[in-house]
This record gives sequence, structure tokens and C-alpha cells, in this order.
Amino acid sequence: MRLIKRIFWTVLSLALLLSAATGWWVLTPLPMQTPTVDVSIEPQTPVRGIAQAVVDAGVDVQPAVLFAFFRASGQSRKLRAGSYELSQGNTPMDLLRKLTRGEESLKAISLIDGWTFRQFRAALAKAEGLKHDTKGLSDDELMAKLGMPGVAPEGRFFPDTYTYGKGASELHVMQRAANAMTKQLAAAWGQRQPDIQIKTIDEALILASIIEKETGRESDRTTISRVFHNRLELGMPLQTDPTVIYGMFDSFDGNLRRADLRTDHAWNTYTRKGLPPTPISMPGRNALKAAVQPASSNALYFVAKGDGTSYFSATLDEHNAAVNRYQRKAAGQ
Repeated sequence: MRLIKRIFWTVLSLALLLSAATGWWVLTPLPMQTPTVDVSIEPQTPVRGIAQAVVDAGVDVQPAVLFAFFRASGQSRKLRAGSYELSQGNTPMDLLRKLTRGEESLKAISLIDGWTFRQFRAALAKAEGLKHDTKGLSDDELMAKLGMPGVAPEGRFFPDTYTYGKGASELHVMQRAANAMTKQLAAAWGQRQPDIQIKTIDEALILASIIEKETGRESDRTTISRVFHNRLELGMPLQTDPTVIYGMFDSFDGNLRRADLRTDHAWNTYTRKGLPPTPISMPGRNALKAAVQPASSNALYFVAKGDGTSYFSATLDEHNAAVNRYQRKAAGQ
């Protein structure tokens, strides 16, 4: 009987000591090889593999100990894939909380309204932490992978800020931006005015991309849109410089000349009537809305006033006077 009691108290004492030691360990900062450690957990990774990934990332703990901790916590099935950042001072409990709550270490990339597809790809190529899995793909190959074979990429991505975990796929970010543009464009098209001159949703995207590049002041967007709608209705060429510049591609040196306006190409809206064949930029939400909800105006011309706004005219004589007043004056003529 005494032996049984002795064994009982010995086991109980050991259990209490182990419990105390465990309680101390889970609240003690994890030993790390560097001030911060980035841990990447792939989807479908088993619990033992998650423990090993934490150790491999630079946490000096036996993987078997982490595995046992995860299992003993009762939350091992809640551990989530993702990218996580551990800092010195983080404890095993902090680690468990991050993994179960999905508190990922996120980075972000901002795509700017009016950017071209080339600028978009360049920004993605420089983005920290992305897996650059589109490098070497042509535009056609890329669009095919995004489920849009044969579609020109210009304008097909919505400018916004996108967050991602370290090691996320560049293609995945592009897919999100493409899906967002599809959604935003459809929403704008669904609110279009009945009397507009554009007949398809793709024409709305093209016009919105031009408005995005022409607008210096938000308040001018809808009136600039109306100018283009009025010109389309009368069969007048749009005569917008940004389309000409876009069609010049690498040959544009920053100075648009009269000869450039007379050189015919698919995007030259001085030599060709109607809309160009593709968008020329990534339009934002307000430009999309302006394209299908133009202001009420009989204006056919506009000229930059030099303060970010535009002066609108209904006649060529009035427009020429405005050019003399604003542009030639600004040029010192």
C-alpha cells in the first residue's frame, strides 16, 4: 500500500512539475537565429510539417516539441497555411495564435489609376515577396493563363491596392486585379445612361481609359466624357493626344509634335474616327462611371487651363480663343 501511495505521489509530482515547466515554456520567448523570422506554410501541410517549417525558418526549437505543443493545445486542426512573421519576444503561444487566426505577414502593391499594362507588369516584377511566375511570358501567354485568351491586356486590370502573403503568386495578384476590373466594369455598365454613343461594354472600357488619361481634375471627368460622346454622335474624330502617345509606344520621347498627330496608326484619333482598338490605360472607378454617365453639355472641345482644370467650348472659334488664352499664354507666346 505504501508503495502504491509513493508511486502515486511521485507521478503526481512529476505531472505538476511537467505542467509548470510547460506553462513556463509556452510563455517564454522562442529562441530565433535572427531578429525576425519569416515562416511560410503551404496549403495541406500536416501538423508535423508545420512544426518543421517553423524550425527550418530559423526558430531554435526541436520540431518534435512544437509538434507535441500543437497537438496538446487541441487546436492543431485550426492551423492555417500562409506567410507569417515572428519577432524576437514572440512566445510559443504567440506562434499558435498567429497560425490559428491566420495573422499573416502581408505586403501590398498599389496599382495606380491611369497606369499602362507595361507599368503594371514592371511594378509586379519589383514587388517584394512575390513569386514572379509570369517572368518570360508574353502578353498573349499571360492572358491565356488568366482565362482571357486573345484579349488585349491593356485596361483589363483594376487599379487598387492588393495585399498578399510572402511567396504569393504574381499570377494570382494579376487574376485578382482582372476579376476586380470585370466586376467594376460590369457595375458601371449596368448604370449606363440610355443615350450614350458607346454600344458595348468593351467600348465603355476604352472610353474610360481615355478619360482617365485626359482628366486633371475629378470634377471635369463627366464633361470630358460628354465631349467625346458628342463627337462620336457627330462623326467627328476624337482628337485626343493620349491615344496618339500610346500608339507611338517606345518612339515617344516626351514631346508630342504636329508630325506625330499626322502620322497614322491604329490609336491615332486625329487621323481615324471613332474609338481606338484597345484601352490605353487602367481606368479607375470614377473614370468608368464617367464614361457611361456623361454630363449634360453641348461642348465639343476642351483645353487645359494650366491649373489642372479644363475650359470647355461648343464652337471652334471659342475653342481657338481659349487655346490662345491658356496654352499660348503659358508658352510665353
